[in-house]
Amino acid sequence: MHEIEPFYNWRHIYTSEEDERSPFYGRVYSEFEFTHTVYNYYIHPQWDEFGSRTLYMKEIMADYEEKYVILEMIGEWNDAIENDIMTLKRDVIDKMEYEGITKFILITENVLNFHSGDKDYYQEWFEEVTDNEGWIVCLNMPEQTQYDFKKAKLNYYVELMEIDNWRIYKPYHLFKKIDQQILNRLQ
Repeated sequence: MHEIEPFYNWRHIYTSEEDERSPFYGRVYSEFEFTHTVYNYYIHPQWDEFGSRTLYMKEIMADYEEKYVILEMIGEWNDAIENDIMTLKRDVIDKMEYEGITKFILITENVLNFHSGDKDYYQEWFEEVTDNEGWIVCLNMPEQTQYDFKKAKLNYYVELMEIDNWRIYKPYHLFKKIDQQILNRLQ
């Protein structure tokens, strides 16, 4: 797991540690000091800790004019014991919504497990973004993780999508592709 890095090909376009509006503004990263773990396996030091002991993320793009953010995630999403959705919502998402973000792309291909808890935070988040013409998408979630997510009926609040080779897109084009797919589903 220590070799799985957050996607870095857009760093010439955006870096969260230099964005004053980002919850991760001012973070300093080491390339050599591995401190965070998932399942007792060290993860790459570029991943951001946000209060969960099992789930980490990287804000790889934020566009305040288009009102979207792309967050890449790694680890175990555990709402049952850790209440990760509450931590994510209060410590990251609320701050982004305050800055005008209404469209959330969560790249979840490295979220290895999901354990459900209450739906309240998902419902709150969904209502807030849909009231502002927004949406929430989990992109490329592994099948076994999707199964548990769907079993908890959270796909009502969060759209599950697959886009092969999302890394070949520039951030704006990935956003537009997802936005168009959601518009097509609504029509």
